[in-house]
Amino acid sequence: MSRFFIALLPPRHIQEYASEVKQYFADNYGSRAAQKSPPHITLQPPFEWADADLPLLEASLKEFAINQQSVPITLSGYAAFAPRVIYINVIRSEELLNLQANLMAHTESKLSIFDRVSQTRPFAPHLTVAFRDLTRQNFKAAWPEFANRQLHFEFLADNLTLLLHDGKRWNVKSEFGFLTGG
Repeated sequence: MSRFFIALLPPRHIQEYASEVKQYFADNYGSRAAQKSPPHITLQPPFEWADADLPLLEASLKEFAINQQSVPITLSGYAAFAPRVIYINVIRSEELLNLQANLMAHTESKLSIFDRVSQTRPFAPHLTVAFRDLTRQNFKAAWPEFANRQLHFEFLADNLTLLLHDGKRWNVKSEFGFLTGG
């Protein structure tokens, strides 16, 4: 069994920007946990999957992705889940909310992947830059620095990314392109 999750990854230049912010948190606030995955917007939280059945998982995600339109994504400023998480804010759009809901329904019905937490909490799209090992004290110090910091990026998400945990960090395992054009 391996651990996976499914996400949208921003274009390289936005990943580089977010990685610099993650490094800033590591250097200045001792928060390194966010560096264990590429910058991403989680659509399907981590789940266990049998290694022998990986082709089934990938085929199902490919089938799902080819029926999806590219999704416009807007990143705007910073936000927080106090007292431990600081993230780049992802604007909630109907297209993004629909994509996430449809993916969750697909993985549940076709692959029997259930996420109990997301059944009780609404989807809150975000791109984490500091979490888990950000102490409450360091959160209180860092949040005023980021609360009003300006940031704005827009991009079209045109594929799903399957990430695999190797025991230390999350790595891109596969990407599945969306249907292109109108």
